[in-house]
Amino acid sequence: MIISSSIPAQLLIDRYWRSTLYLFMNHSKLQHFLTPKYFDFEEGSIEVTALKRIAKPWSKSERFMLDLAFHLYNEQHIVNLSDMDYLDDRNRALAMDAIRLRFFRKQANI
Repeated sequence: MIISSSIPAQLLIDRYWRSTLYLFMNHSKLQHFLTPKYFDFEEGSIEVTALKRIAKPWSKSERFMLDLAFHLYNEQHIVNLSDMDYLDDRNRALAMDAIRLRFFRKQANI
């Protein structure tokens, strides 16, 4: 996992990046993949295809959180919000916080 202090400050305030990083830093499964293998902060890219391949055997709720993270980063990645029905209360709250970060500019400790 990447230590949050190694994430460039401008990404932590960028509305696209901060919501995605928030999910990856706070979700129990996603945080294992917040590594230089999948995230290149200098280039500003995420290895979406590789992460989606890894996520194939995951539960529906875990895949939803990954899809939501990608959608919040770039709307070209489609997510079905109705799949939030698969989330438990903790993950639903995490998803809503990430959505607020992206769309309502809510301040949060990332």
